[in-house]
Amino acid sequence: MLAFILRRLLQSVGVLLAVGLIAFAMFRFAGDPVNQLVAPDTPYAERLQIRQSLGLDDPVLVQFARYAGNAVRGQFGNSYQFRQPVSTLLAERMPATLELALCATLFALTAGILMGVYSALHRDSVGAKLLQAISLIGVSLPTFLIGILLIFLFSVTLGWLPSYGRGDTVRIGWWTTGFLTASGLRALILPSITLGLFQMTLIMRLVRAEMLEVLRTDYIRFARARGLTTRSIHFGHALKNTLVPVITVAGLQLGSIIAFSIITETVFQWPGMGLLFVQAVQNVDVPIMAAYLLLVALIFVSINLVVDLLYTIVDPRLRLSVRRAA
Repeated sequence: MLAFILRRLLQSVGVLLAVGLIAFAMFRFAGDPVNQLVAPDTPYAERLQIRQSLGLDDPVLVQFARYAGNAVRGQFGNSYQFRQPVSTLLAERMPATLELALCATLFALTAGILMGVYSALHRDSVGAKLLQAISLIGVSLPTFLIGILLIFLFSVTLGWLPSYGRGDTVRIGWWTTGFLTASGLRALILPSITLGLFQMTLIMRLVRAEMLEVLRTDYIRFARARGLTTRSIHFGHALKNTLVPVITVAGLQLGSIIAFSIITETVFQWPGMGLLFVQAVQNVDVPIMAAYLLLVALIFVSINLVVDLLYTIVDPRLRLSVRRAA
């Protein structure tokens, strides 16, 4: 198992280096960041001096090597727009994004698994067909449109929930949380549903398909022949084996929720890392953009490692194959 983890860690390091190099090289063509730092009538000599002080005249590989060395120490340079360390800006925005992603993931997993199991066990019922129709709507509609529709219905028309912002927060050390205030919890509802709806429908359809496949296997027939209760067969045997592929999808979707929260945070003006990235793109703030993509890549590879380890816990056959490979 240790050798397996070490191999995955080495692969993760290679992925991070590749993502960092590609992202840093791509943003070189996004525009000249010096234009965001000085006035339009700034003399050329002063612009040249600023470029030299920022190290923008160095070759791309030299800049990337300097950036990678600082990133290993948790230093991503200073933001061109905010004039603050990028690590400080990301640390301030990270709690908002992680709390939103956590709520969206819990919503997607809970509702998706329950709806998938119900639609599989009652596949010919009216409720199952209604859930299938809802899943098609959730997959088809773009995220920004879902957010706008929810704002129009629950904020503008009914006035039940806030349409933007994070609400009141409580600071616990460096972490700020909205879980401990009523307005913070209310502010989480609409963006969490918007962000998790696509993942919920995907998990629901996957659970339904896998559940129907498992229910047709021989060991389920043998379980029925042994006289086991329907509840034990469905939830003790069928659902457990159904969750093996769901773990992969759920893990990758968690990374996707964090990475693609940009749209939801923009629609709801949620003060997270996604909104910070959009502002950085608008102002050609290369240090923030590169650090954000590197952080997202780190989250993805970490989730993949956790998913691989969960595989070995859920499926004993994988534990045996890992031991043989070791």
